Parts: sequence; C-alpha cells; structure tokens
Amino acid sequence: MLAPLPLRTAATALLAAWLLALPARAAIFDDDEARKRIDQTNQRLVQVQKQLEDRMSALEGQLKSQGLVELFGQVEQIRADIARLRGQIEVLTYEQEQAQKRSRDLYIDLDSRLRKLEGGPAAGVSGAPAAAVPGVAPSAGPATAPPASTAVVSSPPATGGAPAPVSGTLAGRPGAAVPDAANEQRSYDAAYDQFKAANYPAAIASFGAFVKANPKSPLAPSAQYWIGNAQFAQKDYRAAIASQRQLIVVYPDSQKVPDALLNIATSQFEMGDGAAARRTLEQLIAKYPQAEASAKARQRLAIR
Repeated sequence: MLAPLPLRTAATALLAAWLLALPARAAIFDDDEARKRIDQTNQRLVQVQKQLEDRMSALEGQLKSQGLVELFGQVEQIRADIARLRGQIEVLTYEQEQAQKRSRDLYIDLDSRLRKLEGGPAAGVSGAPAAAVPGVAPSAGPATAPPASTAVVSSPPATGGAPAPVSGTLAGRPGAAVPDAANEQRSYDAAYDQFKAANYPAAIASFGAFVKANPKSPLAPSAQYWIGNAQFAQKDYRAAIASQRQLIVVYPDSQKVPDALLNIATSQFEMGDGAAARRTLEQLIAKYPQAEASAKARQRLAIR
C-alpha cells in the first residue's frame, strides 16, 4: 500500500536534497586536500630556499677566506722582495766601500814603495859609492847598470843632485817576484769577479780556496763573508748561516763580524724563523752599536 501523497513528496524532497549535498561535500574534501598539498609544497620550497641560502653563505665565506690567503701570500712575497733588495743594496754599498779602500791602499802602497826606491841612491851622491843592488857586486870602475830584469832605478846624473825618477819595475828585486800581497789581491779580485757575475758556485770555491791558502791574510775575513753571501744568493740559507758563524768564530775581531750577523738575521728571516732573526738583530745592535750594520738592524726591527 502506497504512502500518502504528502509523505511521498517529503521523502522525494529529502532524497533530492541528499543527492545534491554529495558533490558539495566532495568539493569541500577536494579543497582541503589541495590546501594540504599546497602547504607541503610551500614548506618544501622554504626548506630548499634555506638550503640554498646556507650554501651561498658557505661559498661566500670560502671566497673571502681564499682572498685573505692570497692577500697574505702577496704580502709575504713583497716582504721577501724587500729583503732581497736590501741584501743587494748592502752588496753594492760594500762593493763601493771596498773599491775605495783598495784604491786608497794601493795608492799608499805605491807611494811608500816609490819613496823607498827614491831614497836608496840618494846616499851614494857626493862622491860616495852608490848603494849596491842586492845580488850585484860593486865595481871599482864605472857603475854598470844591473840587468833589465833587476833594475829598479835609473843611474844618477853625472852632475849629482836629486835622484832620477823611477824607471823599471816596482818589484824588481832579484829572486823576489810579485809580492805576496799582490798575489793575494789578484786571487781575491778573481773570486769577487765571479761573485759579481752571479757565478756563485765558482765564487764559493774560489773564496774557499783563498781562505784555505791565506788564513792569515787581511782579506780572509772578507772572503769568508762573501762565501756566506754567495750561498745566500743561492737560497742555501743554512749554509750561509754556517759560513757567517765560522767568520765570527775564526775572525772575532774582524770588521766584517757586524755584516756577518746581519746576513745571518736575513737568512733566518728567509727561512721563516722571525724570532731568531729578531734575536740576532738585537745581538748585533747590543755588541756593535756604532756599526753601519746596526743602523740597518734598527730599521728592520722598526719595520717589523
């Protein structure tokens, strides 16, 4: 039996309303799911962005660190170049001083020899027999000039008076060739020429042979000093320090000792031992306050 019409109408209306509500509820559920997914995507984007920012910050830090390292390396290179330039200036200054000293010494030596040679025949003037040349027997007859290889002065004029100018060789005594001092000077100059030509191994060998052959020579301390300088030029800093210390031990009274200490300090600095270099410079200033090397040491301590 069918329900009354009003009830059927109401049931139909409720069914229709329920059917219409289904799509709306599904739409609501779909919107919530989409929002969740959007939120998850936004969170992932935030995380990725944060990771990228962190990586960028790390890269910037690395670049800044590398820039500081390069700058520090450039500063160290500049300091090394300055130290080498100072060494070259010291070498040039010493060369000039030595050249002036050698010129002065040679002039004094030449002048003293001339005076001795000129003073010999003067005693034989006014009728007295002239002084005999060593190795030549005096003659009762007219004076006979010695052989050309042994003649040191010309014969005095027949009319007497002052002795004639020197003619002949300065080292013209029989049995005595070139004086030892001249030989030493030539050997030293030859070794020094090799140093100036940047032939450091040959200079080291030549100066070493000079010191071994002439340990008591006035030039021996300088030769030992240049051995250390040549080793320094070869960047063999340990050998340079050892050579300069040998100079200080063997020739403690030499004027080259302050320069040797300065060279030791420079070598220590080049080896990266700044503390040892500072101690050596302070030792140099304390022991030799008036030396030119001490003035340079003070400048270096002021810079550092």
